[in-house]
Amino acid sequence: MKKAWLLLDTETTGLSAPIFAVEVAAQRMRGWQPDGQSFRKLLNQNADIPAEASRVHGYTREILERDGEPAHQVYREFAEYAGNLPLVSFNLEYDLDDVLKPEWKRLRIPPIGCGGFCALRLAQRLLDPVPAGNCKLQTLRQYYRLPERGAHTALGDVQTVADLLAQVLRPIAEHRGLDTWEKLVACAGEEWYPSRIAFGKHKGRLVQEARKDAELRRWLEWMAGSSNGRNARMGRWYLWQLEKEIEPEPAAVFAAPAIERKGKKVEARVEAGFATLVIFVNPELEELRQLVASARSRLAELEVGYAKEKSRVDATQAVLFRLLRDHYQKRDRLRLIVDYRKKFLNSLVRGGEEEAQQAETHYHQARAQSDKDYEETAASVAEKNQLTAEEEAELTRLWKKLVKLYHPDRFAHEPDKLETYHKLTAAINRAKNAGDIQTLREIAEDPHGFILRQGWTSLDFSDEEELAQLRRLHETLQLEIIAVLESLNRLRESPEYELCQLSEKKPGMLEELAAERAKLLEKESGELEEQAGRLAEEIKELSGPAGPGIA
Repeated sequence: MKKAWLLLDTETTGLSAPIFAVEVAAQRMRGWQPDGQSFRKLLNQNADIPAEASRVHGYTREILERDGEPAHQVYREFAEYAGNLPLVSFNLEYDLDDVLKPEWKRLRIPPIGCGGFCALRLAQRLLDPVPAGNCKLQTLRQYYRLPERGAHTALGDVQTVADLLAQVLRPIAEHRGLDTWEKLVACAGEEWYPSRIAFGKHKGRLVQEARKDAELRRWLEWMAGSSNGRNARMGRWYLWQLEKEIEPEPAAVFAAPAIERKGKKVEARVEAGFATLVIFVNPELEELRQLVASARSRLAELEVGYAKEKSRVDATQAVLFRLLRDHYQKRDRLRLIVDYRKKFLNSLVRGGEEEAQQAETHYHQARAQSDKDYEETAASVAEKNQLTAEEEAELTRLWKKLVKLYHPDRFAHEPDKLETYHKLTAAINRAKNAGDIQTLREIAEDPHGFILRQGWTSLDFSDEEELAQLRRLHETLQLEIIAVLESLNRLRESPEYELCQLSEKKPGMLEELAAERAKLLEKESGELEEQAGRLAEEIKELSGPAGPGIA
């Protein structure tokens, strides 16, 4: 394919109209490869940037007023760069239909470029069923180990999409005969539904299973006959896919982190209508075991990465809690007093002194629970310190052992063993979230002993697997990898992570922030004290000096 086209992306003020672009980036493409220099501009549109949007891309109104350019000037240069090339974006409906077209109309700028295709829709079709319904760009970048390009900046995302197209999507597309621009556009735009059901009683199952599962097929037939037009179209489409004759196809390039075995790549095959990551050209046990080992290694690597990042964030939050605990606890106690004095007054007026007395009882219970929560939190954060180099090294070793325990499918038909497996997994997750290396060490070094000490049913974690079990294990490992990537991305997009990064760059920042927050908390506490005092006077007028013990 030698077609010239344009790959673009935007960063904006948010998802709700009116939407203003704050960064526009693009890359001319020739076939599957970048062609020449990229385009990138910041726009100063004199618009406020909501905090949630600023946390994602890092731009503030002050930054754009300093570094941005007038919108008309940016789009004039963008029009010169783009010409009349077809436009492609990883979310074309948003970037073009929700952002750029309304903006051009508002600014009375003629439309730039022409229709192309949505790269997200193309990825969903070519990668199906991986990554299990999640085609977030940064998840795909991490999963396929593409270069880091600056997440959540327009130029960084353009470069990541270009990497994804060239390194991941191109081999699959060419194997399927999508070797022209017109075929790619048609593929991205055709009717399509994911092969892994995302809802209902059969959520998580592959539609192909309906070829052998009568209940699943009846469900699809029921959906095809639905009075809801969308559901009916989906059901009919799935049934049409199932009716296709399955014919063996040549090997396709394996669209996932590949492994090498004796100089030969393990590759995948494509079933009619559905791509799959678990049907292999040479389905020997040894090759499947190496794929599973590779997935386990990747999962362990990600778990360690998450633990390190979470440890840094938790340590930062622990410092803040220790600095501000007294101020927060004072504020919360006053909130309780105000809340329950209001309830006491309402109860006194409506139901008399006996009913009002219940409000006092509830207050003392709530106060005791609040104090208990603070004590438990204090005990928890007392041990929240950033991992040492030795602890990080130990975590790496432990997770390599722990991921070998991951195999839910093996116990699917043995309820007592499945229950033990779920309990073991829960124990590992609790220890991970709490940074409890001791428990992780105990489980990793002797899982059987840990299970027996809990009084649970014994489990067998040996690697002697049948071919079908290994295929299912590899698929579930891929799903778990995606889940950890999502958790890591959520952590990195959180305000707590942003604060952690800023505090590491600027020593003393946490103390400054705590001092500012303390002033605000004391001001709020003062206002609550005044409100509590007014309520106390009102109660005294109604019930006399022997009012409630809400103090």
